[in-house]
Amino acid sequence: MKPLSMMLSMLVIGMTSNAAMAEGASSVNTSLANASLPNTSLPNISPANSDLVNRGAYIARAADCMACHGEDYTGGTPIETPMGEIYSTNITPSKRYGIGDYTEADLKNALQKGRAPNHMLYPAMPYPSYSGMKEEDISALFAYLQTVPAVDEAPKEKTDLPFPFNIRSLMLGWNLLNVPSTEKRDGLNETQKRGEYIVNNLEHCGTCHTPRNSTMGFDKSMYLSGAQLGHWHAPNITPDESSGIGSWSEQDIVTYLRTGELDQRAYAGGPMGEAVAHSTRYLKNEDLSAIASYLKAVPAVQTDDKVSAVDVSRLPTPINESITHDLLAQKEYLKQAKAKVGNGSNSPESLYLATCGSCHGVDGYGQPDARYAPIVGLSSIRRERPDALVNMILHGVEGATNTSPIMPGFSDELNSEQIAGITNYVRVNFGGLTSSDVNASDVDRIANTGIDKPFLIKYAGLLAIIGIIVAIAIIVFIIRAILRSRRRA
Repeated sequence: MKPLSMMLSMLVIGMTSNAAMAEGASSVNTSLANASLPNTSLPNISPANSDLVNRGAYIARAADCMACHGEDYTGGTPIETPMGEIYSTNITPSKRYGIGDYTEADLKNALQKGRAPNHMLYPAMPYPSYSGMKEEDISALFAYLQTVPAVDEAPKEKTDLPFPFNIRSLMLGWNLLNVPSTEKRDGLNETQKRGEYIVNNLEHCGTCHTPRNSTMGFDKSMYLSGAQLGHWHAPNITPDESSGIGSWSEQDIVTYLRTGELDQRAYAGGPMGEAVAHSTRYLKNEDLSAIASYLKAVPAVQTDDKVSAVDVSRLPTPINESITHDLLAQKEYLKQAKAKVGNGSNSPESLYLATCGSCHGVDGYGQPDARYAPIVGLSSIRRERPDALVNMILHGVEGATNTSPIMPGFSDELNSEQIAGITNYVRVNFGGLTSSDVNASDVDRIANTGIDKPFLIKYAGLLAIIGIIVAIAIIVFIIRAILRSRRRA
């Protein structure tokens, strides 16, 4: 649940897992509250809990609440937006700092209308998507949230947006324009309808993967076609063959969402890694199959950020089958590779070996046992635009969980020319591209790209002041006109 912010899918590539392949999806009620528990072991499920509470625990996972509110639901996660940083809140049953005084109706209003008991919510909490949640799912979620341990402390940071965004009542107008964020489509079968509900409402995939319009609502004509979110990019997940995931089968989608990996194509890192770690890996096979079926049925949208097809013949092979699991052998192989190119060299290969090789390996196959990602065939390094890869080198990638490795950024250690060299080396040697011509100017452009602010957002303060002045002028004019008419009378 990290909308408007870093919520992107920085795909790294991984080794395929045979676990959790799709089972046949059945025609079932689209309400998740009526669904059985997932096959993957789900935390916070206990025989001591009621069925309603346990179903609510599943819905909390399906709605990806932990991504923003944390594993203990105490909040404090910064959500970067063009208006400023919005911090998630404590949603434990603490009466002082959390939602301990909420009724079920209060939770329903928060989820479906963006209204807390005492104020309006900002759409960083994705109520434009949650507005379509089923009543029975909200009931189950409410029952579950009452059972999590209450934490009597407020998040360390509090949302404090500049004028006029600090006037929360403005959300009333925004909601009229942008809620709900999606519309139900006609012509879907029962499995696809279920997938539509999960994708559009619970998992709120469009929050990251759909571009925004001038009011920061969804650009529905570009639904799920990818969006730039600060330094991150959520890729196109429509079934377009050249820029989306049209080449993925439904089983590929299920495998990726369950495991976060797809052999020589994708590895979920960064915010998408969080979504897999906290949410999608816990979904039932039939729910994942429903997501996959729906994603294959949405209208394909082609964007200019096309992905080159994988040329397997150009991809490297490991020196032997076991080296990715043998740390000592990797260290020795890396030492030999560095000696071969010259330890003092400033060549792209030497820079890669010095900054990346110890984790991702000389041949790019990483260390699966230690969860250092393989990068061979990575879809983001095969895109025409190198922005995703450059941003990863510049800013690094945080692990999806507390125990995940953190990739450091190198913006302070390497200059733009060096980062361009590593980018070209990786794209050609591990992406299989025939050539790559990223230069220092490209790196500078990408490094200086901030959050794109629409005109209405960028000049909202000035426009608000002008509006106030105009309103005062109109009021003064009306008062003077009334006074004059009375004098004449």
